Amino acid sequence: MTELNADTTRRAIVDHTRRLAESAAAAGPDAAVPTAPKWTVADLVAHMGQTQHWVAEIIERRITDPTQLPTEMAVLPADPREWPAWLAESGQRVASACSDEALEAPVFNAAGDGRSGGRFWMSSMLNEAVVHGFDAAGAANRPAEVEADVAAALIGNLFAMLTSPTWEMQRPESAHAIRGTGQTLQWRATDTADGWFVERRPDGATWEAGIRQADVTVSGPARSLLQVLTRRLPLADRETAGISIDGDTELAQHWLDNTAHASD
Repeated sequence: MTELNADTTRRAIVDHTRRLAESAAAAGPDAAVPTAPKWTVADLVAHMGQTQHWVAEIIERRITDPTQLPTEMAVLPADPREWPAWLAESGQRVASACSDEALEAPVFNAAGDGRSGGRFWMSSMLNEAVVHGFDAAGAANRPAEVEADVAAALIGNLFAMLTSPTWEMQRPESAHAIRGTGQTLQWRATDTADGWFVERRPDGATWEAGIRQADVTVSGPARSLLQVLTRRLPLADRETAGISIDGDTELAQHWLDNTAHASD
């Protein structure tokens, strides 16, 4: 399974935050965000910068107690011309906070899984920059871009989130909906060697890296799979994105309908 090293991840956070800022500037602050209908571009920029500053503070202060999480959010500059610099600052701050030392230090992990808190937040911040970069690109009518290895790593991160102990606590309807009686889904990248095998069990969904026979196999470029899995691209538009389906399409659609991205 594709995994990114820390240096690559930190650079990607900064780079994709910059791309988001460029798309936001091209779209304008009042533009609607088609893939996040409740937001304007101003809302998107505020969310991105505030989240990055908030997470940076958690890591910088080595917060381990969730009751001590920051309660104040960074203020979005009133002048949209200042937004690119503001996002550049927030992106660099959170990337720098995810230092090699911080990745091994005790820090609260909101997923409650086996990763260190620093590694959880670093992956989450890359996910935020890339997925909301898709949103900003859509608002500006620009193509969504992400490197295949970055997209593949984020797909693994997505499945880790959806099957984490915290997901059922925060999204019980989703966690219960994706339970099953042994139905299987295979997601397979055509531009990397990655595959993600999902089994819907009575006690919860599980996943593992690899390629196996499944009730439905969804294949395509890692970028397109990530867009579909985060509901930034409808499965109905799969042909234009190079995606093919072999097997029970309704099973794949059911998974997508019940696994909203955490920031939708």
